[in-house]
Amino acid sequence: MTDLSTAHSGVSAAQGAHARDASPYDLAAMVAAREDERFSLHSKYLNEMWVRVLKTIGYDVGFTRGLGPYLWDRKGDRYIDLLSGWGVFAIGRNHPAVRDALVSVIDGEFANLVQLDVSTLAGILAEKLIERAPYLEKVFFANSGAESIEAAIKFARAATGRPGILHCAHSFHGLTYGSLSMNGDEIFKKGFGPLLPNAREIPFDDLAALEQALAGRDVAAFFVEPIQGKGVNIPADDYLAGVQALCRKYGTLFVADEIQTGIGRTGKFFAIDHYAGVEPDMVVVAKALSGGHVPVGAVLTRKWVFDKVFDRMDRAVVHGSTFSKNDLAMAAGVATLDVIKNERIVENAAAKGERLLASFRKMAEGYELVCDARGKGLMVGVEFGPPKSLKLKAAWNLLETVNSGLFCQLISIPLFRDHKVLTQVAGHGNHTIKLLPPLTLTDADCDWIESAFDAVIADAHDAPSAVWSLGKTLAGHAIKAGIGR
Repeated sequence: MTDLSTAHSGVSAAQGAHARDASPYDLAAMVAAREDERFSLHSKYLNEMWVRVLKTIGYDVGFTRGLGPYLWDRKGDRYIDLLSGWGVFAIGRNHPAVRDALVSVIDGEFANLVQLDVSTLAGILAEKLIERAPYLEKVFFANSGAESIEAAIKFARAATGRPGILHCAHSFHGLTYGSLSMNGDEIFKKGFGPLLPNAREIPFDDLAALEQALAGRDVAAFFVEPIQGKGVNIPADDYLAGVQALCRKYGTLFVADEIQTGIGRTGKFFAIDHYAGVEPDMVVVAKALSGGHVPVGAVLTRKWVFDKVFDRMDRAVVHGSTFSKNDLAMAAGVATLDVIKNERIVENAAAKGERLLASFRKMAEGYELVCDARGKGLMVGVEFGPPKSLKLKAAWNLLETVNSGLFCQLISIPLFRDHKVLTQVAGHGNHTIKLLPPLTLTDADCDWIESAFDAVIADAHDAPSAVWSLGKTLAGHAIKAGIGR
């Protein structure tokens, strides 16, 4: 006779017995057993060119563990992570509160993604986000920053009835077709056209150019990063308030892309919070909201915009995404926001960012290759520029002739190889190294970062030196690969 409790749950007796008796599914053991195949698997089945890049610049160390702001490679060496997965790990890697939240969802056997129902967790996460931007009333969830930007484009056109989409030079909003159409770097666009029509570009931090672009009253929305990720470009103090005034004057929606700058990165919850009275019509977030585990993005918007899209019952599903409100993603978001509040992570980002900026500005005063240090919170850019001394100028010009921006690799590679500091260049052809670390840095971490940068930059001022020898090697690789200005 069939067990009624098992039959009622829809699980067979055999399935129930298997669930009780089977050994745990050991992914860790699987990964460990095939660790030596890491790069060969990727070369064969995934992106071989990326594997070649990693091997060329010496980043093929094989990271095996991450916790907080630290990574460990296959040899057990510890690194400090100033990249944080392009800003995903704001609260550090593998935060226990987020892990516990995800386990509780799985153990709770939630009725996830029923679709003909609504998610309580999604409602809770939306409520928490709106608390941070009370001038907005509605939230739309997506699976990524790019997908959230796509939603914002659709919402803006539906709400205004206008076709135009405006963005800034050097912007980055994603790589899907709509977001790619607003990408300020041509290298990402090459070979993928034609792109979205009626997408136009203006200079960043230029109110006169913005007004000229809006005057025709055909622009649905102006998309702008409060701080541009490609270069860590910070606008004038009055820029975003001016953007808001002009958008309201010409009936254009003001969309703040906080995918990288939001959720505490700049020492405020949103970067727009640094500027009094700035209240965009939409705010787009992602990356850090995930807690580093389950992708999630969100569009926070005014109710009247939302209601223009979902305006009748037969249009209740006119825009959506299958996995967008899944319980794991929503739980990760809820737990992340609680951690940020309870551990005062935004305040820590402001304090540690102020310390690091002061240190880098001191380096800019003492080293001729460092021309600027800028940022807010723990979004910091250290910019390098042409030296004045003849000996260094000749070496700099040689690299720039081969490939603009190559010098930054002479800083980032020794930082990684010799000091176990993982960082990144702030964009293609860019002379700025960007720090985007977890917001949980300690003073000891700052000591590590400052001493590493100081040592590598000092070495770069000796020509010839190991740094410039590396430069010749990289220039040779660039020439061989046909990479040029």
